[in-house]
Amino acid sequence: MSNTQTINYKKYYPTAAALYFTYFIHGIGASILGQYKQDFAALWGAEKLADGTFDVSMVLAVIAALGLGRLISLPFAGPISDKFGRKVSGLIGIICYVAYLGGIVFSPNMTVGYIFAIIGGVANSFLDTCVSPSCMEIFPENGSIANMFTKFSISVAQFLLPFMIGFVASSMLPFKTIFLVAAAAIAIDGILIAFLPFPPKNGGNAEVKSNESVKKEKMKFTPVSVALISIGFTCSSTFMLWLNCNQELGILYGVSDPSKIQSLYAAGTVCAILMSTVLIKKGIKPVKILVLYPAISAAMLLAMYFIKTPTIVLVGGFVLGYAAAGGVLQLCVSTANEMFPKDKGKITSIVMIASSIANYTILNIAGALTKMGGAEQGPLYVLLFNFVVTVIGVLLALYVNKEYSKNIA
Repeated sequence: MSNTQTINYKKYYPTAAALYFTYFIHGIGASILGQYKQDFAALWGAEKLADGTFDVSMVLAVIAALGLGRLISLPFAGPISDKFGRKVSGLIGIICYVAYLGGIVFSPNMTVGYIFAIIGGVANSFLDTCVSPSCMEIFPENGSIANMFTKFSISVAQFLLPFMIGFVASSMLPFKTIFLVAAAAIAIDGILIAFLPFPPKNGGNAEVKSNESVKKEKMKFTPVSVALISIGFTCSSTFMLWLNCNQELGILYGVSDPSKIQSLYAAGTVCAILMSTVLIKKGIKPVKILVLYPAISAAMLLAMYFIKTPTIVLVGGFVLGYAAAGGVLQLCVSTANEMFPKDKGKITSIVMIASSIANYTILNIAGALTKMGGAEQGPLYVLLFNFVVTVIGVLLALYVNKEYSKNIA
């Protein structure tokens, strides 16, 4: 406790700002492929459908490769962060992000694009195991809120992205423009991060400073921790499916400008993070939010399946931005970090592995469902599938909440 009091955390605030900016760029990198599916499908020689558009299933497969890259790298990204420091992990992530953003737009075919997407997934892993633990260590008294604001950074980027796309289109600039500007921006941020100070790992806590005892002690997994890790899978599935497949649903339901769905989704996410911050400050436990938000998502997905109007998709965009993407994954990571305070990098990796499995498997299934159902039924198949996965997440969260309540009692 004395260590926490003597450390001047204010000197790390510029570091936190630079780290949050990496997640701003990540917000662009994680969703921009979904906004330019037709452009990439044309670039990679996809076949044309009867309505004159390109088959985007191959682009969905490349987006899924972001999850594969995370899966490949997360098992060692966490240990590298814990052993060599958060800065090393962050710089590796930034270098990989520059390669991904700069490389994928010059990929001559799907195979090369797939490789660069894997590199993008590796970038995401190393940023995850740097930014989340670092921000929780910079703000030790408000770790959950600090981690929530990683999602806030992503959401601001995703809110602005449609406006960026509109500016690029109206200026007659190539669709590659945003990718290249983002690559340059994160590269400059990486140079700053290389020179900025980072806090001691684990916030300088004396009880976790004894490296020898920490290394000998193995992480012990209980049914509750396994359920919590599994929520990393289900909550990621909900927002990944929506983020990458909402445009097709919007077109099917007659939305005149489907890009509005993305803006409303991002606005909902920002509102959720601000509201969740207030709730946590008022003493509401994050595990309660892990039940509430997925339940709202499930209800909204079901409503959209039965009510086929343009308005419901726009409302759904905001609600799912709020309840599915509004920091649920970050609260899951924060809760897991509390369970394993000596292994923050590793447990962050494990939760993100669950998230990555979702990204890879779920989006591949979405691609198959889209191809199987075509323009008329494919989006509905994906919507129903999303509902089922989200309900499983609600059940897992109820179990975790119940066990938490027992421990507190």
